[in-house]
Amino acid sequence: MRYPLSMKRALYYLAAAATVLLAGWLLLRSPGFGPAPASTFVLLDGSRQSTADFRGRVVLVNFWATSCTTCVAEMPSIMATYDKYQARGFDTVAVAMSYDPPSYVVNFSQTRKLPFKVAIDNTGAVASAWGKVSLTPTTYLVDKRGEIVKRYIGEPDFAELHRLIEELLAQT
Repeated sequence: MRYPLSMKRALYYLAAAATVLLAGWLLLRSPGFGPAPASTFVLLDGSRQSTADFRGRVVLVNFWATSCTTCVAEMPSIMATYDKYQARGFDTVAVAMSYDPPSYVVNFSQTRKLPFKVAIDNTGAVASAWGKVSLTPTTYLVDKRGEIVKRYIGEPDFAELHRLIEELLAQT
């Protein structure tokens, strides 16, 4: 069946609108928005912390690997961010991916003197809970109520990140 040009154009616009609506719905439902998943982080010293322990603080959760060149390159900026805001109620957890050898993570943490919490996700359960994280670096910013407000895949724009952290720290 042949449709007049105006009908084809209308069908095209209808399909485009449906695609935009579906993409928007998927973005809103995708990991990176809503409450942070209930997770337990196993820290290098063997202690455990859960996402519930961070309530009332703004938290950066960074999934990384020692073999990831971008992760290694952004680590000084993550350290500087932590140093700048930690006294004001900001925390950071660097979660090493399950494929990262624990000895490499310990060595990296010690030689770089990472000032924040470093966790090893031996089983991949934490990465899975946070949206099946497989790309590194992937970083989440969580507000004081435990809601994920931003997800970065790749290195964040640290100036923009700092503005957002300041805004979140100012909230009651």
